[in-house]
This record gives sequence, structure tokens and C-alpha cells, in this order.
Amino acid sequence: MMRNFLFSVLVLTLITSCGDKKKSNEKFLPDASGAINNVSVVTENDLWDGRVGEAIRDVLAKPIYGLPQDEPTFTISQIPPAVFSGFVTKNRTVLKIETGKEKGMFIKDDVYAKPQKVIVLTGQSREDIISVLKANGSKIVDTFRNEELNERMRQMSKSPHSFTSIKEKLGLTIQFASIYRMAKETEDFFWIRKDITTGTSNLMIYELPYDAIKKNDSMVNQIIKIRDSIGKKYIDGPVEDSYLQTQNAYTPFHGETIIDNKPTLETKGIWSVKNAFMGGPFINYAIEDKINKRWIVVEGFAFAPSVEKRNYMLELEAIIRSVRIE
Repeated sequence: MMRNFLFSVLVLTLITSCGDKKKSNEKFLPDASGAINNVSVVTENDLWDGRVGEAIRDVLAKPIYGLPQDEPTFTISQIPPAVFSGFVTKNRTVLKIETGKEKGMFIKDDVYAKPQKVIVLTGQSREDIISVLKANGSKIVDTFRNEELNERMRQMSKSPHSFTSIKEKLGLTIQFASIYRMAKETEDFFWIRKDITTGTSNLMIYELPYDAIKKNDSMVNQIIKIRDSIGKKYIDGPVEDSYLQTQNAYTPFHGETIIDNKPTLETKGIWSVKNAFMGGPFINYAIEDKINKRWIVVEGFAFAPSVEKRNYMLELEAIIRSVRIE
């Protein structure tokens, strides 16, 4: 009896010890750092200065569609492997190039810091690395962008908004920081704004009847027509007879995605203000709410003259993707 008791105590002690050690190791992992949309590329200088570096830039620094001026998808910092240690390993997104190994791509979580995405590309030669890059370019970009969207939401969640009328009137929740203010509110429309250095970041939330958008080849035209009518009705410009509209000189991007496990129509383009010299990028999501027989439309648009708008639009997209319909 005593022998069995001592054996049980020993097993319990070992399990507890292993658990404590695991927790200790998890706590030891430092917090990730780095500016939004900055990727550390760990590769030798001769690779970076040659065709491999060019291929990396073609993937990570490709101009973002839907912005008034060319801006790269990510800002890249190249780091030679010999100096990749200490604080430089803490960047949230890292791309590592390793030659002399079997050709492949590996996505790893929380290797040097937390939260962190590390993508490792391997190959026996430069040609192998370039081949892996070209074959997985979209996956690499999506992996890093999702990490940045999650990080932006994590940052904003530290000071959440306290508006209750959005949930009460539209039956949905959406996460954004308390620095945003309510600019206009009706029974089924919300205009929410945040002051930024040279302008404003803006959100519009509204609902449409289920038959307002017909699923056919002209969906993008339907969405543009709807957003223009909403802009004319609710978003006044700085002078008489001025209001928000779509810039027709720039062809909008139209695609499909998923938000809150619901089919969603995605439209990106450039907005302008009728009779006023104002404009900027917008991203519009029409979420199909089949259960409640309606569409929920959430749009983000930025007014930030003379500065880059990439990070503002990423924040707005992160907010929109937080929508949960009840």
C-alpha cells in the first residue's frame, strides 16, 4: 500500500514538474515587435543583391491594388544570417532563405517571439529558391497579411469602443478602438470616424434588403450604384452640393471572400467628393446574411492626403473582418 502511494506521489511530481517547465518555457518567449507591414528577410547579401532578392521583392513589395499611389505590400528589411540574433529575431513576420537543403517551404509559429510567423524557404540552388517563391507567392503574402490583421486587432482590443446602438439596431458586433467617434447615426446607418495625422479614417455600416443585390455579372456595378446613393444621402462634402461618390476613372476590384462564415462580396476602389478636390481608397464588404434575409454592408475609407495609406486600410480591413452577425 505504502509503495503504491509513494509511486503515485512520484508520478504526480514528475507530471507537475514537466508542466511547470513547459509553462516556464512558454513564458520565456519574448513579445514580438516591429512596425505593421514590415517583414524581416533573412538571407545572405549575395542572394539579396541577385535574382533571389529580386524574386523576393516581386512577391513582398508588389504594389497594392486599390491605392491612389503605388505602395508596397510590405516594407522589407534584409538581415544577413550572421547578424540575425538578439532583438532582430523578434519581428512579427520573418522570411528565411536557406540554401543547400531539400526544396520546400515551411511555415512556423512563434519561433523566436510571440506572436510570430516565420516562413522558411529551402533549396539546393538559387533556382530552387526562386521556384518555391513563385509557386507560393500568394500563400506567403496571405500568411503575413493575416498575421498583421490579427496584430492590429489585438492592439485595438486594448481600448475597445463602448457603442451599444450598433448591436441594438443592426444585430451585429464589430470591434474597433475607442478613439473612433460616431459621426452620424440613424436606424440603419452608422458613420464612424477617427482623426489621423492628415485626415480621417472612416467606417460606414448599414443594411440592405436581400433583393437589393442580385447575384449576376453586374454585381460590382450594383454595389457601386448602392454606395454612391448612400454617399449622396449620408456623407456630405465641405461645400454645397458635394458628397461622397466612386471615382469612375479607376476600375474597382471585385472579388469574393468569407466574413463570419458568410459569403461576402469584396470591392476595392477610389472614392472622391463631388465638387471638391478630395479622394482616397475604399474597401467595401457586402455580407450575405441569409438567415435574416438581408445584406450587411461595412465599408472603410481613408482621407489621408500626402501620406501613405496602406496601414490605415489594413486597420479598416481588420475592423471589418471582426463583424459577427447575431
